[in-house]
Amino acid sequence: MEDLVAGARSRSRDGETDDEGAAGGRRKTRSLWKELPILLGVALLLALFIKTFLVQAFSIPSDSMQNTLQRGDRVLVDKLTPWFGSKPQRGEVVVFHDPGGWLPEKAEEPNAVQRVLGFVGLMPSADEKNLIKRVIAVGGDTVECSGNGPVKVNGKVMDEPFVHPGNTPCGDRPFGPVKVPKGKLWVMGDHRQNSSDSRYHQDLPGSGTIDEDQVIGRAIVIAWPVNRWAPLPVSR
Repeated sequence: MEDLVAGARSRSRDGETDDEGAAGGRRKTRSLWKELPILLGVALLLALFIKTFLVQAFSIPSDSMQNTLQRGDRVLVDKLTPWFGSKPQRGEVVVFHDPGGWLPEKAEEPNAVQRVLGFVGLMPSADEKNLIKRVIAVGGDTVECSGNGPVKVNGKVMDEPFVHPGNTPCGDRPFGPVKVPKGKLWVMGDHRQNSSDSRYHQDLPGSGTIDEDQVIGRAIVIAWPVNRWAPLPVSR
């Protein structure tokens, strides 16, 4: 009889343990659903922090930087070093805000998803007016290109292995000599005959140059598509 009672007590204890385990599982499930919005919020804040202070993705919309960059490439731009006083240098590929009048008005408006993902940096921004070019001359430099080239900076011939095959250094658009003001940059695309750059905007304020403050950062790597992954070194 005592054995039967003991067995009954044992089963009762086992049953209580099972009930407690099931309740614990339910509590864990409820906790996960409560924590999920917090985790998503932290992830979005982290992505926004990275986009604002570290790196940001940009999409290449045109052929102006061929063959270095192809239309549809995604590049990552270093936004950290400018916070430490780094200035754009000759030979760097930089992304910068439209100084005004360089880009046509966009016909397509981004949808809500594009706006949100672009805002937090999870995809290239859909509504910002940005361009990507190579820095040819910086403040204080004198830059020029006559006839079929070459481009000269401060009287020195530039070595430009990145110029699109078949293009001339001037891209049939000779210019200069131009004295680049302090705090300004003279920028050109690698596809010289298919790039609306400093050469084509000398009638606008700045005479074709852009402000250093308009530079978002230096493009450091082609991140997408995967088969195009490559660093973007500085070519001086």
